[in-house]
Amino acid sequence: MSDGDDLPQRLGSAWRSVTLGVMAIAGAIVLAMLVVTLAEVNGQRDRALASQRHSYDVMILARTVQGTVAHAEASLGRYVISGDQQLGQVYYDDWRRARQAIGRLGTLTHDNDVQRAHLAVLQSAFQARGDELARTALSTNYGQNNQALSRFYQVRQSDALTRINDALDGIITDERLLLEMRTAQARASVRRSTTIAKVLAVFGVLLVGGGIAMGWVMVEALADRAIARAEAESERLRADELAAAVDRATEELRAQEARLRQVQKMEAVGQLTGGIAHDFNNMLAVVLSGIELAARHLPPGATETARHLDGAREGADRAAALTGRLLAFARETAINPEAISAAALFAGLQDLIARSLGDGITLDVVDDSHGWHTRVDRVQLENTLVNLAVNARDAMEGRGTLTIRATAVTLAEGAFLSLAVADTGCGIAPDVLERVFEPFFTTKPLGKGTGLGLSQTFSFARQVGGDVRIESRVGHGTTVTLLLPRDLAAATAAPVVRTAPSPAAPPRHGLAILVVEDDARVMAATMEVLAELGHRPVACDDATRVGAALAAMAEVDLILSDVLMPTLTGPEMIAALPSAFAHVPVLFVTGFAGGAQEGIDLGDRPVLRKPFTLAALDRAVTAAARAADPAPLAAE
Repeated sequence: MSDGDDLPQRLGSAWRSVTLGVMAIAGAIVLAMLVVTLAEVNGQRDRALASQRHSYDVMILARTVQGTVAHAEASLGRYVISGDQQLGQVYYDDWRRARQAIGRLGTLTHDNDVQRAHLAVLQSAFQARGDELARTALSTNYGQNNQALSRFYQVRQSDALTRINDALDGIITDERLLLEMRTAQARASVRRSTTIAKVLAVFGVLLVGGGIAMGWVMVEALADRAIARAEAESERLRADELAAAVDRATEELRAQEARLRQVQKMEAVGQLTGGIAHDFNNMLAVVLSGIELAARHLPPGATETARHLDGAREGADRAAALTGRLLAFARETAINPEAISAAALFAGLQDLIARSLGDGITLDVVDDSHGWHTRVDRVQLENTLVNLAVNARDAMEGRGTLTIRATAVTLAEGAFLSLAVADTGCGIAPDVLERVFEPFFTTKPLGKGTGLGLSQTFSFARQVGGDVRIESRVGHGTTVTLLLPRDLAAATAAPVVRTAPSPAAPPRHGLAILVVEDDARVMAATMEVLAELGHRPVACDDATRVGAALAAMAEVDLILSDVLMPTLTGPEMIAALPSAFAHVPVLFVTGFAGGAQEGIDLGDRPVLRKPFTLAALDRAVTAAARAADPAPLAAE
């Protein structure tokens, strides 16, 4: 009985043991499932956080592109208005940073088809917008400020700008929606995992249930912490960007102040140089007049005196050429096209280029132009060739051969005088070669170049109706070729034979000329020269008394007047003459370059530049009188 009574107990104990074992196994299984569930929850949380960080990076980068594009366009606007080349450089740097940011944006969104579509639109619009702004910058660089300003206002409402902003807004909007979707999916996944954990806890032990609850709390806390951390990181990035923008603005203001001081210095130097050169021209006019008058009155056989006078004349001519360059530096010289042959150009420029290159570079000048001429401004052409030679010197690092070759070229577009500057330097890479004519583009280190040399060469060639071409091979050198239109008028003109000045017979009928000049020395020299030429000059040293002086003359054939005088300018004086003398021809004489003083309109009246020779004065007086009344002069 006792054994029979113990059997149920043993069976119950075994059943309990089995039950406990089953429960233990079930508990272990539940615990393992909870561990797996928690691991999946953690994985989903990490993926959600990574997706959130990715979305925030995309949105921040898109906003950065918008800000950089806006800053670049603002810099371009200031450059168009002021013409300050440093502002143009700021525009170029900002636009390059925007292009780089768009590249990074493409890298971040390469796995998203919708964002790739937005990015394709953005890149296309950015390229179109860049082309529009580049044309505006190029017009400003060429000095076409009105055209550049007009273009800038036209492109302010450009479709490309709208497409850029729409594409960026689309990227931000889609990324925000994607962020919300990913966050919702992560939360939903967490909720599903939590539900499973709760179901397992019903069939498990309280410990497993408590672990699930703790895991849920931890997951929520970590998710909230990740969101808060991402928001704090975003705010920190915005604060850093704002601080960087303030620093850049401060540096830009300092740089602008420095540039303004430099511009003011250069303007002061230019004004001083122009004034000195003007006064020097007046003195040279007196010197040259005295030399020529002395030469005309030399007794026969005074060869030694004649030789000294020739030397003095040559020195005065060189001084006159120097003042011409000073006036060009002072920006008093207007564009003055003239017929130029390669031989004459090389003769006057070869020594200057040789000195600029240094002893380590061999200069080879070849003239195969067959005497062809081109009509351009000499100063612009000389400066262009010197700049190309200096660029070639830098490419050769002071050692090599520079060849300047002039050839006669006939193309489908017409006949051209070709000037090719070839060096044996390092050459230019293909990806750089296609950008060398862009304004502000340079491969030189900071502070070593402005990026305007080849751009100005391109502008000069196009201004005269020509072209510029460049060929280069890395390691073999570069050739820059200027194609300047041939001057057919110079080709058909009779050759000018220059002879030593000789005494000229006075005209059969001298002209009655009123000379208006405030400088007493120039007045005396001009009066003596006119008298020597057989004319009848009358002096007037005050522009306000010209009317009275004309009324006192029995007859007047010509008014010879200076341009800049203390009381009235020459044009103002002529405009104030009584109507009775409005028909009298006028010849202006000026110590500035070609009468191109800024703000003074000389109209269509002829201009003689100081210092002048007797022959030049005689020709100018005769031409001015003939243009006004050709019939009497033709009868002489």
